[in-house]
Amino acid sequence: MYELTGVLPVLRNMKEFERLLESEHEYIIFLETRLSQLKQLVQAAKKTEKKVILHVDLIQGLKADAYGFEYLVREVKPDGIVSTRSNVISLAKKNNLMTIQRLFLLDSQALEHNIKLINQVKPDYIEILPGIIPSVIKEVFDKTGIPVIAGGLIRTKEDIQLAYDGGAKAISTSQPELWEL
Repeated sequence: MYELTGVLPVLRNMKEFERLLESEHEYIIFLETRLSQLKQLVQAAKKTEKKVILHVDLIQGLKADAYGFEYLVREVKPDGIVSTRSNVISLAKKNNLMTIQRLFLLDSQALEHNIKLINQVKPDYIEILPGIIPSVIKEVFDKTGIPVIAGGLIRTKEDIQLAYDGGAKAISTSQPELWEL
């Protein structure tokens, strides 16, 4: 299994792509991409020995069903995926990809509902948004035993420390100034 730790750069803006290719980061998470660019971007990243994680829900032009996944696995060849949808996580697991289930925690009911789903699907990681609530990070890990990635609203070094204090294994952020922390 892959081990995600530290600050994970999330590529939201293609202007930062070259910078990430030259960085020491092992992983790049593609947040928003177009299907027509995806294969070339992943190939370029892999040439620099980066591992690529795709946020499948945000690939423009891709339907995240069995056929879309077949294309991703055979043609694009990512190392892992991020999704909010349990059926997508299940498809990725069947194709031996690293899985990150993204949770938007709006209230206690959403938290409990998502924990039930996570315990059924068993992704490799859980990404919690917003990632600045240490007690919730701890609660999710305690109830699932699955490592937590904190993401969303991570804006400062102090936010990163709060997430780590709550037990986050890694931090995902699209803020380039935080990538080197």
